[in-house]
Amino acid sequence: MPDFIRVANISEIPDPGRKLVEVDDRLVVVIHTAGHFYAVDDVCTHDGGPLGEGQLQGFTIACPRHGAKFDVRDGRALTMPATKATVTHDVKVVGDDVLLRLCG
Repeated sequence: MPDFIRVANISEIPDPGRKLVEVDDRLVVVIHTAGHFYAVDDVCTHDGGPLGEGQLQGFTIACPRHGAKFDVRDGRALTMPATKATVTHDVKVVGDDVLLRLCG
């Protein structure tokens, strides 16, 4: 399993907020909401839209193209037109560093 890598300082991502990062040629949205950090692929499973550009409300992020919503905690699709979950990644905070480990 790959190691965790540093992707941000906690001060770079307000609560609520997000930051788009690239790890191993993969775009990932690191999300800070309700005091916790999460990470999901920057891809809507409906049509490949950029989730990182969508509206974040609580634990839900909406694709800006057609409005499909996903739970940032586990990636599951919450509304149509998406029916498949997006990939989530492991996140942990060590000191002031936000660390990410790719999954899936």
